[in-house]
Amino acid sequence: MYLKYFKGEPTRYIIKYHGKSIKKAGRGISFFYAAFKTNIVAIPTQTIDSHFIFNEITNNYQAITLQGHYTYQIKDAKKMAQLLDYSIDPESKTYKTNDPEKLELRITNVVQMATRSIIEKLALEEALRISMSLAETVVDKVKEVPVMDEMGIELLSVTFNSIKATPEISKALEADYRESLQKKADEAIYARRAAAVEQERAIKENELNNQIALEEKRKTLIELEGNNLVNDAEFKAKAEELQLEPYKKLSPKQLLALALKEMGNNASRIGNLTITSEILAQLLKEE
Repeated sequence: MYLKYFKGEPTRYIIKYHGKSIKKAGRGISFFYAAFKTNIVAIPTQTIDSHFIFNEITNNYQAITLQGHYTYQIKDAKKMAQLLDYSIDPESKTYKTNDPEKLELRITNVVQMATRSIIEKLALEEALRISMSLAETVVDKVKEVPVMDEMGIELLSVTFNSIKATPEISKALEADYRESLQKKADEAIYARRAAAVEQERAIKENELNNQIALEEKRKTLIELEGNNLVNDAEFKAKAEELQLEPYKKLSPKQLLALALKEMGNNASRIGNLTITSEILAQLLKEE
């Protein structure tokens, strides 16, 4: 059949060539064409994801593996058509060459070079911790590469799913990290023990201070009681002295007379009392 009909997909930018000249171009266009003299180019315009695995060296000569994916989009289909052959078979709509595969290889190379320029400035420990910031920096660096604009490509995002050291280094880092965690655990235990000892010391010191305070109060109480007893005895002695003061002016005979009178007043309380003449004579004897 001389004339055929081609129906373009909305996710592809279609260019219809007659010889070397463009007869029609647009996203998802459809048209009739002459099979023997028409060449159809179909360039994808949707976002495309591509996966990668990079092996790089840090600035302390440690090998790491970076795995992830990037998302890109062909913004200028006409530019791309001039650089790579996106011709398709109108019937099967498959590419006639492997040029489309070269595009992802070129983008991957640009992404890897941008990644390498960052990783080679970092130590191993730093490189293993910067997946988020690394992705943002790589995107910024790739956008500055002229070849991306020349191809009409825009890199939309880069994601690093994992950044790993070699198995041997990973085991060493894990052992070091475990040792660090164990050290922190030991320090926490020692800190708790020290805190317990300090608390015990504070409790005993508080108890001792309380006991000292009690002893001080007891001492004060004893001194007060002693002083009270002394004062009481002094007051009693002074009172008795005052009571006996009038008797100092009396003669012995007068004192004897008062004594006998007092005994007489209390005769009911006395059981037996014998006063012989000798005793009486002796009491009445004057010095």
